[in-house]
Amino acid sequence: MEDLWRNSLEDLRGAPLEDLFGGHPRPGAVLSLGLALSVCSYFMVNSEGKIMNQQRGVFRSNCMDCLDRTNVIQSLLARRSLQSQLQVRAGPRARMGVLNVGQRVEEQAEFERIYKNAWADNANACAVQYAGTGALKTDFTRTGKRTRWGLVMDGWNSMIRYYKNNFSDGFRQDSIDLFLGNFAVDESDGPTPLRVQKDWKFLTLPIVMLVAFSMCIVCLLMAGDTWTETLAYVIFWGAASAITATIILFNGQDFVDAPKLVHKEKMD
Repeated sequence: MEDLWRNSLEDLRGAPLEDLFGGHPRPGAVLSLGLALSVCSYFMVNSEGKIMNQQRGVFRSNCMDCLDRTNVIQSLLARRSLQSQLQVRAGPRARMGVLNVGQRVEEQAEFERIYKNAWADNANACAVQYAGTGALKTDFTRTGKRTRWGLVMDGWNSMIRYYKNNFSDGFRQDSIDLFLGNFAVDESDGPTPLRVQKDWKFLTLPIVMLVAFSMCIVCLLMAGDTWTETLAYVIFWGAASAITATIILFNGQDFVDAPKLVHKEKMD
C-alpha cells in the first residue's frame, strides 16, 4: 500500500519524494508532505490570460522566530513546486513543459545558482530587518550543505544578535510602539521616559570586570618568580572577575536596553 501511494504521488509531482529529505525520508512524513504538495498545486495562466490551473492551498512552515530555518524549508518546498511547474505535461494539470522527462531543476547549473542565491539574499534581507544581522544557515541555502565557514558566520551573527537584543533593541521597540500607537504621548506626563540617567554601575562594573579578567589572563601567560606567587595573582584577579560578573548579573536590568514606553509581562 505504501508503494502504491508513493508511486501515485510521484506521478502527481513528477519528482522522487526522497529528494525533499536528502534520501532518508520517514514514510509518514514523506507521504503527508508529498500529498500536501500535490493537493495545494499552483496557479497558472496562459498568454491569453486564461486560467490553466488553480492553487488550492498554501504551506505554513515556521521555526521559533520564523526566520532562518523557515527560509531553508520554504526554499526546499519552492524548488519542488517549481520542478512540478516546469516539467513536461503529465496528468490533468497544466505545466510549462520546459524540462523534459527525467530532467531536474538541480541539474540546470546556472539557474540553480541564481535560485539558491535569490533565496539566501531573501533570508538576509528579512533577517537584517528582524534581527539586525544576516540570516543563519545561508551556506546551506547557497550550496546545499553546511560548511565550516558557515558555522563560523552563524556563531558570529548569533553573538551580534545577542548583543543587539540585550543592549540596543530597546530603542527600536520603543519606536515600533510609538508608530503602532501602543504608547500615547501626553504632554502632562513631564520629561520623556526615553531619557533614563544611568548610574555609576553602568560603566564602572564592566570596566572593572574587563580589567580583572585581562589581568588574570596576563598572570597565566606571564608566570611570576614562583608558582605560589602566580597562583595568588590568578586567584585574586579571577575572584575579582567572578565577583564583578555576579554583581552585573544580579543587576542585569540596569545594563540591558529594555523598552521604556510599554512594559509587557513575560508570558510563560
